[in-house]
Amino acid sequence: MLDVMLICLAFGCFSGILAGLFGLGGGLVLVPFFVLLFEQQGIANELIMLMAVATSLATIIITSIATVFAHQRLGAVIWSYVWQLSGGIVFGVVAGAYAADYLLSVNLRFIFALYMLYVAVQMAMQLRPKVAVQKKSLARPILNIAGLSIGFISAVLGIGGGTLTVPLLAKYRVPMRNAVAVSSACGLPIALAGSISYALLGWQKVGLPEGSFGYVYLPAFSGVVLSSMLIAPIGAKWANSLPTQKLKQYFSILLFIVAGKLLWPFIN
Repeated sequence: MLDVMLICLAFGCFSGILAGLFGLGGGLVLVPFFVLLFEQQGIANELIMLMAVATSLATIIITSIATVFAHQRLGAVIWSYVWQLSGGIVFGVVAGAYAADYLLSVNLRFIFALYMLYVAVQMAMQLRPKVAVQKKSLARPILNIAGLSIGFISAVLGIGGGTLTVPLLAKYRVPMRNAVAVSSACGLPIALAGSISYALLGWQKVGLPEGSFGYVYLPAFSGVVLSSMLIAPIGAKWANSLPTQKLKQYFSILLFIVAGKLLWPFIN
């Protein structure tokens, strides 16, 4: 377990830099990293994707708390949107975790690889969320249904939901700084509900390695959280001095490569 924690400490520095530099949620880079790591650890194939998704969500609990405090200090969080989205999110996350538990690991891997390709294309082409020409009303039913969908997809993929929540809010002409802040706040119920669900679903699962809390692998969780929390502020500072738009295009190449590696078993 110590070797896993040390590897995750090192990778947490990388993911922390990316989080601060690009505003990326952890799941995009952590899930494929955990998949590769767990494969090297000899964990059973049918458990790898579920453990990767669950452990990714657990790390988002810590990072989202820190992010929400930062946005709240700036007065950017629109809490009415957060509360209305969160109700649907929690139900969606629980349903998504149960659905993922029934999916074959290879299918879950395929779905995540497609998500990586989607984000990679967005970054490579510098695509931005579309904004409505006329301001629309964000009624409670819209937020509830959207929260349900966001929660479900986030639980299946092991992400904080930013790539889903921000475009939704931007479509209804919520200012970008507020959309990002609301998305960060919504990451906490996603991560909490997802981690608890996956912990319970994997509680009596046979074949889980020592140090597992259900499907959440604590050594990997601890290593990533410790280093990424310390390093993320450095990435945030670099965001103000480095050409982040150009760097995003370079990073998209890495995403294409990783997605290709995840998809290779289906092609070969």
